Amino acid sequence: MLGRQRDGLLIRLRLAVTNSGSPWPCLLSLLGVCLCTWISFRLGQNLGAVGFLYLVFVVLAAVYGGFWQATLISVIAVACLDYFFDDPIFSFSVGRLSNWVELGSFEFTALVVSRLSNRARLRELEAVAKRAEAEQLYQTSRRILLLNSRGDSGQSLVSLIRDLYDLRAVVLFDAISTDVYESGDPPEGTALRTRDAYILNSNQFEPEERRWLCVLRLGMQPVGGLSLCGADMSELAATALASLAAIAIERARSLEMQYQAEAARRAEQSRTAVLDALAHQFKTPLTIIRTANSGLAVAGELSEMQTALVSVVDQEAQKLNDLASRLVGAPALESSEFQPQPEPLLISRLMKAAIQELERPEDRDRFQVVAPAHEPAVFADRELILTALTQLIDNALKYSLPMSPIDVGLRLKETSVVLTIRSKGLEVAAADRERIFDRFYRAPGAQCFAGGTGLGLSIVKTIATDHRGSVWAEGEAGYGTVFALSLPASAVNEGWR
Repeated sequence: MLGRQRDGLLIRLRLAVTNSGSPWPCLLSLLGVCLCTWISFRLGQNLGAVGFLYLVFVVLAAVYGGFWQATLISVIAVACLDYFFDDPIFSFSVGRLSNWVELGSFEFTALVVSRLSNRARLRELEAVAKRAEAEQLYQTSRRILLLNSRGDSGQSLVSLIRDLYDLRAVVLFDAISTDVYESGDPPEGTALRTRDAYILNSNQFEPEERRWLCVLRLGMQPVGGLSLCGADMSELAATALASLAAIAIERARSLEMQYQAEAARRAEQSRTAVLDALAHQFKTPLTIIRTANSGLAVAGELSEMQTALVSVVDQEAQKLNDLASRLVGAPALESSEFQPQPEPLLISRLMKAAIQELERPEDRDRFQVVAPAHEPAVFADRELILTALTQLIDNALKYSLPMSPIDVGLRLKETSVVLTIRSKGLEVAAADRERIFDRFYRAPGAQCFAGGTGLGLSIVKTIATDHRGSVWAEGEAGYGTVFALSLPASAVNEGWR
């Protein structure tokens, strides 16, 4: 349905067509009637033949001059027929029925031809107007694509639309960011009316302000509103312009997200390279420290206290060496060239083996492993899964209350084997349950329990993802946190190789 503004445009077009104001069609047709009358009278033509000739000039006047000029030619043509060709000649008989039939025929012809002519010219003018709108929309789309999508793209967009269409003002409401962009001098309340158009999800035209209120849509989803103040365009053009604006805003948003993702990726690459270099540099002095410390123990003649100190130095150096190994191995896990070496495994056996690797007997005694009688196997890389379980065990020991029990359970959930580790102590807040698996992130309150690098859980997540599994945390109010590791059962992964 065309808007009221387009209706006004069509009215002006009709007036331009029907009231051309040019007298030349009438004058030329009148000249043609006079010449035809003189020639036909001299040649002795009858009334029927001359009437058809007059009809030609009536049609020409109707096509090029309109109905009223054709009416004048019709009256003159009937008068010439009556005076020169209808008996008695050289006399007028106004009351004769034949005269009125002739006039009626000419008038009917003039009316029909003028209406058809006007309609054809209107269609032509409408086609020209639509072509102009299409060309303007094309130029607008080209200019929008050339806009700088970074920075204040919304403000640049409304300024561009206002300049291209010579509008009084343009107002754009972005529903996703809730930002409002204005260009020009909009009437009071335009920003509010633009929001209302988005909420109502319908296009409107306000003739008193000559203002289009359009909805910005991506597909069928409304994403904002657009006001075009002082607009001389059809509803189709206004809707198309709103669609272009929606696409431009979404394109700018997508490009900004790409820029941010690329910046984050480069920052992560730089940080990983630095950590990898530092980890390798730690290895050399740690090896020397452990070698020298072993020499002190072999040298003998150490007191009991000195022997204990040598043992402590060796244990802590071993921890530093393990930490350096983690830093070296973490980037390799995320490499696209890394491929796990899967084999059927029982998670409960690996868990018990990882617990037995703990140095302190009191730490080993804290774990209580409960597994089902018929535990399904998983198809996974032994060393990687063992590394993930070791990280979860270390995490449970660090952030639980001293000497509190740590419950380990195994269950089959649909087609996955789920391992849970429940510990009493630090309760991870809901807002941090996703972030704790990010590299180097530590939840608030974790510093009160033990030191850490923030790498352990990120390594677990990477290993789980490489095995098409998942890991998550659940807070238990008043108790602590439950960590869960889910891996597909071996029957699901028979074709994984």
